[in-house]
Amino acid sequence: MYQDKKVAVILPAYNAEQTLVKTYEEVAGQDYVDQIIIVDDASQDRTSEIARSLPDAIVHVHPENRGYGANQKTCYGLALEHGADIVVMVHPDYQYTPKLIPAMVSMIGNGLYSCVLGSRILGGRALRYGMPVWKYTANRFITFVENVLMGAKLSEYHSGYRAFSAGLLRRLTLDVNSDDFIFDNQMLAQILWLDQEIAEVSCPTKYFAEASSINFRRSLVYGIGCLLVALRFRLSRMGLGCCFLFRGMERRAPGGD
Repeated sequence: MYQDKKVAVILPAYNAEQTLVKTYEEVAGQDYVDQIIIVDDASQDRTSEIARSLPDAIVHVHPENRGYGANQKTCYGLALEHGADIVVMVHPDYQYTPKLIPAMVSMIGNGLYSCVLGSRILGGRALRYGMPVWKYTANRFITFVENVLMGAKLSEYHSGYRAFSAGLLRRLTLDVNSDDFIFDNQMLAQILWLDQEIAEVSCPTKYFAEASSINFRRSLVYGIGCLLVALRFRLSRMGLGCCFLFRGMERRAPGGD
């Protein structure tokens, strides 16, 4: 618990048998963590078997592979069903260090923010930590365009290390978002649509063979999708129609939960 707020950490897993235990143990060792929820998206390895062997973990297995976005939808739904007040997503491939969980939780638990991202770009060491040059360049370009179109000043939109207040999650229409990787970007666009400030903390990141990563072709599709989300956001703000991502979401003054 953090100031009487229940903290759940979600691990959206797919073929993570080599890194799941290490990630779980480090998450479990952090302050404030009350629940660890693992959703296996029909992995082709022993991920689900290993997940079920972990003490006190809540485990859900999709009967068929539904995609990264669909995995997160299940994760957030389970976290809210189990009464979480703060939800942190950590990828179980051990690319992001769980040691930042207490800092991210405290930023939300103290009411400063309703969304915190672990940024690989802040600190200027992404390339030193092993991010491929092509991926870094694409990240910087797409982020620049997204900031211009959506009126934000984030260092990146593409981190998989995120923390949210339960109040914010309930206001997002996550069910209309993609079941694929673009889900992450659509989620941030929805948060910005609600005029919520997004905080960032610098996050050291590991790149190695077992860390999940999408190939160049899927990265290209993802990048184009991110730009389209940002363009739809801008057109909707200009009153030129309303993108389906933002329909039915009540906007409030900045700082609201």
